[in-house]
Amino acid sequence: MFARIVLKRGGKPEGESPFWISFSDLMSALMVLFLVVMAVTLISVTKDVSTAEIRKIQREKDIRELMSTIREESRDFPEVKVNESTFRIDLGDIVRFDSGRSDIQESGARFLRTYVPLLLKAQATDLGQQWIRRIVVEGFTDQDGTYLYNLGLSLERSRRVVCVLYAPPRADEAQLSEAQKRQIRDLFLVGGYSFNSMKSSKEASRRVELKVDFWALDEQKEPGQNIDAKEFGQC
Repeated sequence: MFARIVLKRGGKPEGESPFWISFSDLMSALMVLFLVVMAVTLISVTKDVSTAEIRKIQREKDIRELMSTIREESRDFPEVKVNESTFRIDLGDIVRFDSGRSDIQESGARFLRTYVPLLLKAQATDLGQQWIRRIVVEGFTDQDGTYLYNLGLSLERSRRVVCVLYAPPRADEAQLSEAQKRQIRDLFLVGGYSFNSMKSSKEASRRVELKVDFWALDEQKEPGQNIDAKEFGQC
């Protein structure tokens, strides 16, 4: 009598398919990937910054150690004042000049030939070889005379410091070795400052100072030229 009705079950809706990735899931995956990349990049940059900072701190520590060594070596010379912050060495009253003159008295010359080898010794150490770039001899004058006249005078005063180092020593002095003379030639630089940086008196202003100059991080060191065959000459 009655017809049999058969209902067919349809397939699963597309939304239930396990192979379908929703847009929100895709965005979530991309966000996770972005965070991972950012984290790796941040770690890499932080590592580079930390390495540079460590090298900077180590350089400052090495320079402090060098200046501390120079100060300790200078204790036998009460007139010498070593400023570990500015890297300057005040030679004191023993190297002073008469007004308008650039010649160094014999006592000052003997002092320089005794004291400078201590600086050469510091530069010859591993730290000194790594960081000490040069030692600048800075000449100064009082305020008498014109700027340009005093500029030449201050330069001549600093030059005379180097001259007395190469001058023949007295009989009771130790002579600088050829290696030390070459070291001075390669290391020392002279400069004149006229009457800039005046002291409290004219006498104290007519002076020379030594300044230790250091290499910067990653500064390219120029290869030395072959000038060993050149004679030192005379002043």
